[in-house]
Amino acid sequence: MGILLHKHKLSTVRHKGMAVFLRRGLLLALHRTLGQGSNTAYPSALPAAVLATMSGFNLLHLISKSQPVPLRSCSLPSGACRSKKTWSVSFPQEELRKRLTPKQFHVTQERGTESAFTGEFTYHKDEGTYHCVVCGAPLFSSDSKFDSGSGWPSFFDLLKEESVSLADDFSYGLHRVETTCNQCGAHLGHLFDDGPKPTGKRYCINSASLAFQAKDPAEGGASASSGGAATGGKIDL
Repeated sequence: MGILLHKHKLSTVRHKGMAVFLRRGLLLALHRTLGQGSNTAYPSALPAAVLATMSGFNLLHLISKSQPVPLRSCSLPSGACRSKKTWSVSFPQEELRKRLTPKQFHVTQERGTESAFTGEFTYHKDEGTYHCVVCGAPLFSSDSKFDSGSGWPSFFDLLKEESVSLADDFSYGLHRVETTCNQCGAHLGHLFDDGPKPTGKRYCINSASLAFQAKDPAEGGASASSGGAATGGKIDL
């Protein structure tokens, strides 16, 4: 009887140890590949098939039942959370599917994430303004762009405080802060609190959600654009 009890306790300890090991490994993988929340160079996001296989082993259940894991995400200001909003500028989905590339549509309308180090503006250093690719609203200045090493365009400040809307994002068992265009609701990326001074913030943005307006050296204004930004009417998205 004593031997059986000892074996049962040993099996329980091993099971808990394996659960902790798998939980930590999955958290790290998800945080690195899907969270856009690290300054280290990581490979592309995990394929959906791999995630589906892992979910078959109930690993996400292990995460949800574990102790809270501190993540580098910023706090939302009071009242910033939203579940539904009518944007001042919006477009029919049929129009957006024709006007945007498949990647732009997936990122901005389906809250997708482009693979790290593949975006058009990741290493972009020209002077100018970054606009929303969907509605053309100005979002970021090249003056606030910096190399975070994350694989996505990063900015430490907004062009205007009202340019971006913030919302809690609990997808993949993580707590992040989603950033969307405050004019049309297009998904941009996420906000983290590990950026440089003076703000200490890092707006981690998908290139596919941006269009660039270069500064005209002769006139000190804007010139040609890149990314295909456009404006439109007031149809609920």
